[in-house]
Amino acid sequence: MAPATRRRRMPAPQRREVILAAAEQTFGRCGYHGASLDDVAHAAGVSKALIYEHFSSKRELHGSLLDAQAAEIFVRVEAAVEMGETGEQRLRNGIDAFLAFVEEHREAWRALFRDAADPEVGALVARVQRRATGVIARLIASGPNAAAVDDGGTGLEIHAQMLSGAVQSLATWWHDHRDVPREVLVDRAIEFCWHGVERRAEVAGAAGAVPVSAPAR
Repeated sequence: MAPATRRRRMPAPQRREVILAAAEQTFGRCGYHGASLDDVAHAAGVSKALIYEHFSSKRELHGSLLDAQAAEIFVRVEAAVEMGETGEQRLRNGIDAFLAFVEEHREAWRALFRDAADPEVGALVARVQRRATGVIARLIASGPNAAAVDDGGTGLEIHAQMLSGAVQSLATWWHDHRDVPREVLVDRAIEFCWHGVERRAEVAGAAGAVPVSAPAR
């Protein structure tokens, strides 16, 4: 009788990815507080004890998931941005890449931001949002109207913050309106921000480029 074949143990990095994928599904479905490590273990087909070999707590697992998903988003966005020839095109490409991620990983998006108001999760999400704002500000700064928008040093950040929040809110809204094509959302986002940037430049030019933060007296 042939000896029994020993089952080969999955390498630790691969096992970690399996756990993170199960966590994405579980947190996306149940939320941070609604999910348990038992739920994640069941979805991953592993024991709870094995999860503890990779993550010390549910919070660490959730934070690792946020970091992994955010890293993928920024890799996609930055690659798409590089293909644009103008500031507007780079911004359009970046928004489209972000929404493409949301479209492909809707549960991951919910896992990222559905519990953003929770103190245990909010700090991690805020870090992602700050990075997104910085990327958008650099894209606006690459356009010809950046000086007019900046108006003394805060204008770029204000516009970037508005766009970042708007696109994130739009992605959440899209979860319940999946019949709306992605390109429509991209067009509306560009109209909201980039055309506003152009309009701000026109107003500044007509007013003699007087900064908004230091009005004439």
